Amino acid sequence: MGIVDEDIQRVRDAVNLRDIASQYVQLKRVGRRWVGLCPFHAEKTGSFNVNEDNGLFHCFGCGKSGDAITFVREIEHLDFVGAVEWLAGKAGITIRYTERRQDEGRKRRALLVDAMVKAVAWYHERLLHGDDAGPARAYLRSRGLDGDAVRAYRLGWAPGGWDELSRALRVPDDVFVESGLGFLNRIGRQTDAFRSRLLFPIFDANGDPVAFGGRLLPGAEGPKYKNSPSSAIYDKSKVLYGLNWAKAEIVNADEAIVCEGYTDVIGFANAGVPRAVATCGTALTEEHLRMLRKYARRVVLAFDADAAGQAAAARFYQWERDLELDVAVAALPAGVDPGELAYRDPEALRRAVTEAVPFLGFRVGRVLEAATLASPEGRARAAEQALAVIAEHPSELVRDQYVMQVADRCRLAPDQLRARLRAPRAMRVAVEPSAARVRVDRDNPELEVLRHLIHAPDGIDPLLMGDTAVTESLFRDERNAAAFRALAATANVQEAIAVADPGAAELLLRLGVEEVDSEAEDAVALVVREAARRAVADERRRAEASGEPVSLAPVVLAIEQLTEPASRRAAIGQLLTWLSSRSEEPGA
Repeated sequence: MGIVDEDIQRVRDAVNLRDIASQYVQLKRVGRRWVGLCPFHAEKTGSFNVNEDNGLFHCFGCGKSGDAITFVREIEHLDFVGAVEWLAGKAGITIRYTERRQDEGRKRRALLVDAMVKAVAWYHERLLHGDDAGPARAYLRSRGLDGDAVRAYRLGWAPGGWDELSRALRVPDDVFVESGLGFLNRIGRQTDAFRSRLLFPIFDANGDPVAFGGRLLPGAEGPKYKNSPSSAIYDKSKVLYGLNWAKAEIVNADEAIVCEGYTDVIGFANAGVPRAVATCGTALTEEHLRMLRKYARRVVLAFDADAAGQAAAARFYQWERDLELDVAVAALPAGVDPGELAYRDPEALRRAVTEAVPFLGFRVGRVLEAATLASPEGRARAAEQALAVIAEHPSELVRDQYVMQVADRCRLAPDQLRARLRAPRAMRVAVEPSAARVRVDRDNPELEVLRHLIHAPDGIDPLLMGDTAVTESLFRDERNAAAFRALAATANVQEAIAVADPGAAELLLRLGVEEVDSEAEDAVALVVREAARRAVADERRRAEASGEPVSLAPVVLAIEQLTEPASRRAAIGQLLTWLSSRSEEPGA
């Protein structure tokens, strides 16, 4: 199985190795050669050389060398056939295969991508000129997105009819369904997947459209966001929105910014920081970071990294070590998303990236900011919590740097904290329930709560089901919240799947076959803790704005008590009661 030899040579003749390598490496001309930092190993002095005339590269540091095909194989982790296909796509060359099934596979992908190209164009035209798209255009203007942005990012509008796209495209049923553009209804008619939504086309790193992200307009009913399902051309764990536009700038800056929303990516670009990408409705994965590592050595997280810190700290440190990455967290104002900040104060957004702090530094900082340091007892509790976070980092040298910072903030002797760090109680991370019995190899604690509701509801109902409106607000991910609503409104998971929207139903199906290996109380403690900390931050901002004092000491104490098994259940009840009363206040 392979590619016809003649076509391989055509690809070699057509591509320019310098152009290809420049997508990953900053190259400077030195005589007849182009020189830069090697993308295959860490170095501070450029030893990676490209000879544009003969199309070859060589690194005098690690010894890797070859032509454009070899370069793509190494940088994209592809086999020979995959590398030639990748280059052929860049050069616009149609290649032939020695086996028919390989040729058919490529043709099949081309059919699906072509359908997506037509759909992007149709939805885009509808947004620009459709009478029914007026509210969508007004909403975009309110978010600071003008016609230039709409055209640059190929934004679209999905009308409210059931089959307007399918009637316009007239593609075969199998292509329509397999591309994720829609489905066949009970009588076998094509039905559009997206209706009455603002659409953000999602492109792969090569610029091919592979999916859509759809947003309801404010005031409309239904899940706020809806994404295309996984398909033959789209795997959300391997695709980052905006990478097709941002990768050149990422290479130049040796830094990628990761955010959560499509408008966040656009906001960063409008603010003069065009190196942001976004996950497509999923948690950040190793595949995402492996992809970014091809272009940069530093990744800045521009989302709520506090939740990520609890659910995936060990994985972040592992990724930093295995992928030779530096992971930092942007210093964003609490409760403000990057897209909003870009519109309101672009300089503040740029400063948030410039002042990004290392991932562990961010987590330790959050612990100390939430603590009460006015009393000896408060400082001691804060130090214990900070040590639990520090203990998770694999490097002793890094741990010791943060021990000294905590000692200074908490007015304690560094040697005393070092001894505590070595003690079994600190290493067991008793004050951080996410590292104890709640599994950390899953997506996040919200999903663990849903697993309990599905598989062991008797253990979790008394904790959460007293006020489902408040409980729903604990879920920051809209799909998780939709899954909870379906579970709360039905008797079992089968009924919940039947009434849920497609995204939530897909999630419930997956969780329904997974196992629970944590304590319900621990999982609940994590989501309640995060909701309470967000609410405390909101109250403090409101107090600063109004100039009126606010007493949050009992709430802060309850948050701290979540870390102790003996007081955890009572603290959960106290915080849920406070969150419920707060939600009833005007303007809360």
